[in-house]
Amino acid sequence: MNNIKLKLSKKAAKILTNLNKPTQSRILTGIYNIPKGNIKPFKGVDGTYRLRVGDWRVLFSYPNKNEILIEKISSRGDAYKGG
Repeated sequence: MNNIKLKLSKKAAKILTNLNKPTQSRILTGIYNIPKGNIKPFKGVDGTYRLRVGDWRVLFSYPNKNEILIEKISSRGDAYKGG
């Protein structure tokens, strides 16, 4: 991620800090490797993408050209629920 600013929503940061260290590490590795990885557009929400990291999903968007906003980090089942 050359010169790309990474931001986490308060909700995403809280979830990340409450995860165990190995899971945190895997998710952070996935985030730092964006745009590589298992990424698809998030259905139903224009401009939002999902990154699959095992059983976890990271929902993110590009609010600006050089910025990635991590909006939500959740388990697979919860990622597709509202909120």
